[in-house]
Amino acid sequence: MAEAGRAINTAFAPPPPLWKYFTPENVQKLEEIKKQASKEDGKPLKKDWSPSEVRSLTVPPELRFLVPPEIPSEQYSVFGEVQNLSTALPSLEEQGITQLYPSSPKPGANGETAAQPAQPLNHAYYLLKISKSLLLNFLEFVGILSVAPDQFEPKIEDIRNLFINAHHLLNLYRPHQARESLIMMMEEQLSRTKEEIQQMDKLKEELNAVLNQLAAEGADVGSTVRTTTENDQIIAKLGADHSEDSRMLWDLIDGKIDG
Repeated sequence: MAEAGRAINTAFAPPPPLWKYFTPENVQKLEEIKKQASKEDGKPLKKDWSPSEVRSLTVPPELRFLVPPEIPSEQYSVFGEVQNLSTALPSLEEQGITQLYPSSPKPGANGETAAQPAQPLNHAYYLLKISKSLLLNFLEFVGILSVAPDQFEPKIEDIRNLFINAHHLLNLYRPHQARESLIMMMEEQLSRTKEEIQQMDKLKEELNAVLNQLAAEGADVGSTVRTTTENDQIIAKLGADHSEDSRMLWDLIDGKIDG
């Protein structure tokens, strides 16, 4: 058990020993059990089975590892570390860390806000202060290492606390960043849609202009067609007359026509 616990807590833990049960043969056996259960119930064959439904079947122990666990509702474990599903950012107080900036005023019992802090809640201002404190603490840390290296732990703890506070301040901006990113994406999509509509309107105007031009020139087109037909008839007649003259000339040469 101790070895299993160490394996779970390592940064790059090996796969759990149950991986050897994930074979094509076992997967096929589990599918056959599902089909058989569907036939016994007299219902159509189900394609999607929930983990609880599969667990209710009579499944051999080696096949139970193939059934996925239930979706966690509150928390889950990764490499032995418990993770919460809640997206709410826990306060530094809840994590047992000293907070170096004032908290936002919370509403009172009657809905009234508490007294405002002495300095305005400008997170950028406090981030700048923490950055300056980090530089100062780093210089002090270097000085301690040069004089008394064995007394470095308190200063390391101060620097760690400053970094955690800065990181927490940045995380407070995550909802705002998500909203601004979504607004930007929607504005880009709206601008693309407007551009497509403008292009379609422009194409529509061009098509209407061409159709109006063709409608205005409809009479000229009809007259052009009639003129072309008449010209073809004249050309055909001239060609027939030319052929007759040529035939008379050859007959004269051959002596068929008396002079």
